[in-house]
Amino acid sequence: MFEGRAIPFRPGQSLAGALMAAGVVHFRRTPVSGSERGPWCLMGICYECLLRVDGSDNQRACMTAARPGMKTERQDGARLDAAGEQA
Repeated sequence: MFEGRAIPFRPGQSLAGALMAAGVVHFRRTPVSGSERGPWCLMGICYECLLRVDGSDNQRACMTAARPGMKTERQDGARLDAAGEQA
């Protein structure tokens, strides 16, 4: 599920791949400008595909396998911990 919408996927497909195949192209917004961001490198380097997955922020959709029952949603920016690191 992506924000309440059922998203089909194939076994072994990444969450980013399944979402893009379903027409979802923006995964998060930047905190300052509100610009929409989406997958860029698709290999876990750029962090543009961060989503909240099953209640956990900062999940890289390109590195996360899609699975039944998964609940995903957009997030604003990258979540930071108290030390200013990505949580």
